[in-house]
Amino acid sequence: MSVQTSSDRPHHQTTPFDIVDSPDPQSRVRSAPRPGEDPYPTRLSEPLDLPWLSRHEPVVKGHDGEGPLSAAQLDAFERQGFLFEPDFLTGDELDELRRELKVLLENDAYRGRDFSITEPRGNEIRSLFAVHFLSKVFGRLAHDPRLTGRARQILGGEPYVHQSRINYKPGFEGQGFNWHSDFETWHAEDGMPAMNAVSASIVLTDNHAFNGPLMLVPGSHRVFVPCLGETPEDHHKQSLKTQEVGVPSREALRRLIDRHGIEAPTGAAGGLLLFDCNTLHGSNANMSPDPRSNAFFVYNRRDNRCVEPFAAGKRRPRFLAHAPDEAWTPED
Repeated sequence: MSVQTSSDRPHHQTTPFDIVDSPDPQSRVRSAPRPGEDPYPTRLSEPLDLPWLSRHEPVVKGHDGEGPLSAAQLDAFERQGFLFEPDFLTGDELDELRRELKVLLENDAYRGRDFSITEPRGNEIRSLFAVHFLSKVFGRLAHDPRLTGRARQILGGEPYVHQSRINYKPGFEGQGFNWHSDFETWHAEDGMPAMNAVSASIVLTDNHAFNGPLMLVPGSHRVFVPCLGETPEDHHKQSLKTQEVGVPSREALRRLIDRHGIEAPTGAAGGLLLFDCNTLHGSNANMSPDPRSNAFFVYNRRDNRCVEPFAAGKRRPRFLAHAPDEAWTPED
């Protein structure tokens, strides 16, 4: 695991409660939700007293012995909000996925479809959603016990695939992704009630410091950062290209990064990155000639299935938020 950090300072280890600042006693803006209200308010018209709110759910709900992750690995995930496993896939299995990636990206029938997102400035595919329905190869991987077992162990319950996608950054052309918490979007726009989801990202091409690897803020999963700005109608049409609503304030980001730094797990194709649904993350543009691609499978706990959106007028399309046991096709 190759890691770049924002500084050489040792990271301050925290508990879920020791990084929440006190509200300004002079402020007249409410500082936290009242009992019975949404514990994770966001897309607000005015800021709260607090820069962030405490997380309610445990990070790791299961235990070692209940799945493939060791106690040390679960502790690392609990502490950082992510875990990187190099060489998760190798050999023929990885080669098959890379061939399938090429087939999917070159399928002209997918171009111009709502589940196929192109770069903000260009026609290159940026993200391809519902990939476990589009491809039998990726469908098998999404339900592979090696992944579902890890998800079940972290979530403490039976998982289902809430979302799947391929993110692709072509050489020189691939643009970055702004800082965000996936849970903030899934809560606001998909109606995910609680932080009982985990993402599994498999590196399909070598990730290095210059082709826009995923960057994460360790420890940021322990707090929820409310975002300002009402959700526009059909926000996904813009946000999947360039996200501007649902982005934490620079002040909140600065304070969290000052305390915890930034880490960017990099390595050869085949590595697995597990990260909590609420870990703040983003990525830079790909400035190198080398493409960067990752397959993402988001596992949500079945008893945490989505309800009505908490901060949007209607649900996003089904290719972005699947229900347990549903079937989806490109015609849906």
